[in-house]
Amino acid sequence: MQVLVAMSGGVDSSVAAALLTEQGHEVVGVTLKLWGGDSDSGCCSVSDVDDARRVADQLGVEHLVFGFADDFAAHVVGPYVADHAAGRTPNPCIECNRHLKFDRLLVRARALGFDAVATGHHARIAPAGPAGELRVLRGVDVGKDQSYVIHMLRAEQLERVLLPIGGLTKGEVRTRAAALGLRTAGKPDSQDVCFVFRAGGGREAFLGRRIPLRPGRLVDRHGAEVGSVEAVELVTVGQRRGLGVGGDGEPRYALEVDVESATVVVGGAGDLLVDEERLASVVWADDVARATARAASGVTAQASAHGSPIAVSGLDEAADRSVVVRWSAPQRRVAPGQSVVLYAGDVVLGGGVVS
Repeated sequence: MQVLVAMSGGVDSSVAAALLTEQGHEVVGVTLKLWGGDSDSGCCSVSDVDDARRVADQLGVEHLVFGFADDFAAHVVGPYVADHAAGRTPNPCIECNRHLKFDRLLVRARALGFDAVATGHHARIAPAGPAGELRVLRGVDVGKDQSYVIHMLRAEQLERVLLPIGGLTKGEVRTRAAALGLRTAGKPDSQDVCFVFRAGGGREAFLGRRIPLRPGRLVDRHGAEVGSVEAVELVTVGQRRGLGVGGDGEPRYALEVDVESATVVVGGAGDLLVDEERLASVVWADDVARATARAASGVTAQASAHGSPIAVSGLDEAADRSVVVRWSAPQRRVAPGQSVVLYAGDVVLGGGVVS
């Protein structure tokens, strides 16, 4: 099989390429250049491209570089900035997977005649539907599982995707890399929101170069002003840090963020509890997975990349295709812009963005 392996310059994708090569596949590595210019900043920087190329050389496989900077700006960076400007908390890693690695790259791979695309995600693909339909499953290493960030993959896409390291722990991945003498064996894991991390200055500096950041006022649930924040666009629902404590000495949490009026409503931890969440942009693995989720028997949800499973009591679908997920017991609000992913055991059914 001819496989195009997305090589980020990290240890996971390096070992993914190595395993596929050992299995006898015709492997070509590709690194996505997602940031404009020649600087060593942004996603897949100069040093990352160099690490991927050198690993490919070690493995004896061809290495390519695809320039997807325009797509990255349009589908990841632009929406990331726009969400913050609107008071939402985006998840750019999910959008990068949705639009680039498992859309743009899959299309390019097919055009070039490849049979499949492989990545170094800690997740598995297996025939887990009732009639053997392919599904994404949690990775064996629960602490490193990345099924949440690739939940948008549909059954027809999974026929052309390989996840070679999903059955290994992170320790086993590093051990294999070291045994092969790969230069990435000891390389640290990538950071969350890697383009912000590498651009320097943190989230505030990154956004401040692109949108105006305005001071905001904190009000309690009765509208009384109780404090202020330096930039309302940087506040996340559920946030505690930087919001001070209430008059009773209890910590405050952000309950609502209204960028237009530069106002953050704050309250106690109990005020964050809700019985349900509404999801937009919902994607199901297929119609069978959707029906399984609607039945809600044994269905759980995950509201962050490494969050604990939350029991679901039911789902209601609206005419606008949004889905209301009802919790079996009250849960902390999920920040608008974040994703909630639905599971049946370890099997991903689908997910959507909190609206």
